[in-house]
Amino acid sequence: MTTSSTPIRFMLFPSLGEVREHVRVDLFGRALSERLGRSVVVELAPTYEALEAELAAGRVDMAWGTSEQCTAFEPRARAVLRAVRSGSWHYHSALVCRADEPLTLETLEGKRAAWVAPRSTGGHLLPMRFLESRGLHPEETFSEQRFLGTYRKALQAVLSGESDVAAIFSNHPDEHAMRATLASYVGADEPKLVPFVFTEATLSDGIILTRRLSEEDAATLVSVLTGMNTDGSGLEMLMGPFRVEGFVLPSKAGTRSPARRARCSAEYVAAELDEELRCLRLWSPSGRAFGRDVRGAEGRTLAEVLGPEAADPLVALVRAVRHGGAGGRLEYCLEVEGETRCYAAEITPCAPAPGDTGERLGLLVRDVSGMRALEEPLYRLASFPLLHPEPLLELGMDGMLRYANPAAHTAFPELVVRGAEHPLVEAALSWAWRGAASGEPAPTVHLDGRYWELTVAQLWDPPGLRVFAKDVTLRKQMEARLIQADRLSALGSLAAAVGHEMNNPLAFMLANLSFVREELERLGESLRERGDARAEELDDVLEALAETSEGASRLKHIVRDLRTLSRKPPEHQARVQLQPVLENALKLIRGELHHRARLEKDFHDLPAVDADEARLSQLFLNLLLNAVQSMDPGAAAHNVLRVAAYTGPDGEVVVEVQDTGKGLRPEVLSRIFEPFVTARPSSTGLGLSVSHAIVTSLGGTLRAESREGRGTLLTVTLPPAAEMAQPRPALLAG
Repeated sequence: MTTSSTPIRFMLFPSLGEVREHVRVDLFGRALSERLGRSVVVELAPTYEALEAELAAGRVDMAWGTSEQCTAFEPRARAVLRAVRSGSWHYHSALVCRADEPLTLETLEGKRAAWVAPRSTGGHLLPMRFLESRGLHPEETFSEQRFLGTYRKALQAVLSGESDVAAIFSNHPDEHAMRATLASYVGADEPKLVPFVFTEATLSDGIILTRRLSEEDAATLVSVLTGMNTDGSGLEMLMGPFRVEGFVLPSKAGTRSPARRARCSAEYVAAELDEELRCLRLWSPSGRAFGRDVRGAEGRTLAEVLGPEAADPLVALVRAVRHGGAGGRLEYCLEVEGETRCYAAEITPCAPAPGDTGERLGLLVRDVSGMRALEEPLYRLASFPLLHPEPLLELGMDGMLRYANPAAHTAFPELVVRGAEHPLVEAALSWAWRGAASGEPAPTVHLDGRYWELTVAQLWDPPGLRVFAKDVTLRKQMEARLIQADRLSALGSLAAAVGHEMNNPLAFMLANLSFVREELERLGESLRERGDARAEELDDVLEALAETSEGASRLKHIVRDLRTLSRKPPEHQARVQLQPVLENALKLIRGELHHRARLEKDFHDLPAVDADEARLSQLFLNLLLNAVQSMDPGAAAHNVLRVAAYTGPDGEVVVEVQDTGKGLRPEVLSRIFEPFVTARPSSTGLGLSVSHAIVTSLGGTLRAESREGRGTLLTVTLPPAAEMAQPRPALLAG
């Protein structure tokens, strides 16, 4: 059984396209947390396949799965709750086309299809099975098939003329019933689309409760989910992102497990009152309201049926309605069975019926406690986008976690469990308590091989901290590489200079040592021929001289190695396509680019080049980083990074990198490709000099154009790859 401190992980397949839907999903998780007394963390899977992999690996507690996934995992799940739409937990798929270009099954050949995703039931699998059962094989029938990710995008492709047909789920095989579904995705453009064929029915998609949940937690979730749209707590709008009316447990129809937490039985009351506030009719789904039995209320006053405490606010509202002559609404709180509940009451004068002699009023009272409990997080979400791509946390001054967005839970899975002891929380609190001086670098936390730079903002009402965590791992790696490149460059320059200065003296030394050794050997031979005893003394001198020569030779090898260190390493030349290299470099700078500028790409067909792919990657990464970092983050809304690639008039490859940064002064521009020349204090000044060396080594050119206040344009020109040489015939052995 999982511990109460461990959050329940709820993963959804990637069908949500609008911000408001993501907000509702987050609120749905909060509502479940409120009902369960356990934290529920909602995540959106990047793909249907990723969701299935997480289910198969047993890493999720709950999952919103497709029809096929629900059916596949049902035998090993605690329960599978099917979605209810239009009163049914089955649905069809409809093939949709443009109304002004109607299609039939007989006219599909050669058309273009826009599908949702390979694992989407209504948006791909169901129509595939249907077409194949009619002898229409999609690979042969359609001239083009594309996967666009969501129903909205698929339908928009048909509306725009990019595709001819799309598929969308249909609660009932009826064109009129489809209108509301189409309108929910394309709005006023709904009349421009028309369904022309419906498939057979399949079981609905739904929520899979896995065996990671205890039986008690699973039973509570079944009770909460199957009762969420009928228990009167005002939570129906949370069904919006799923586009459902509720959930049902087909295997146990009509049964519902008891909830862990007792809930007040008040749901909603609808009544018709006469002018004396006696009940002409009164109805409640459960037969109870405000903790009282309200059955058989006809002929009794509101105070008699509901009790004075519950009826008094309603009587006051009736007086206001009579005075104003129109309907009225009132929200109030009431202590019911030891719990404070929130209610919304509406009273409206009824239109007189034939024979009426008195006034009649319509009354509706709803329990909205659930929604009121969610208002505070709703306002917070409205103040800041839920879909912020980087981790965002809100902390109390004691380190208690008040809120963390989905990106934070993904990046830091132990955040809820570790609480105030999590390194990220400790760093933020330390930063706030210490009162950092203005201009001091932001704190950086190293976790699991990644670097997170924190931005901490003070919250005053209530007191707390808002913490933004930015993944700066790539930047740290680039900084480390630049520092290393700086050191290696300095070492190479020093090695080249030292080697050059030492080489000549060493040459003289070795030559003179060789000359002295030869002369002493000749002198020793002469002394031995004359029988002079001093010849033996010369042998010791020659031995010392030989050791000196050996040491000088070793020193020569060391100098040679130092000079080798200063040379450019060998490169692996191959035929390289430039566009993938450019795309990969753009992905690497995405984190930096997101906060500084908007990207504009203009890529055309390019010939291949003969180059070392690693060196080309280094070249474009240097140029792109230099351009991005030259732009002020404070003007991100106006900054533009433009990257263009095309073929020049003589067949050469041309790549342009243009920024809208501060530009360069003429004296800096004239030396921009020299080592250690830079316009930014934090830069080593090596990036452009290394880039220039790479381009020139490939027989190309690198040009820079810049004006102060207008930005900089860097243009790379590279020769196209040489024609492949014809292989020579093999020589036969003689």
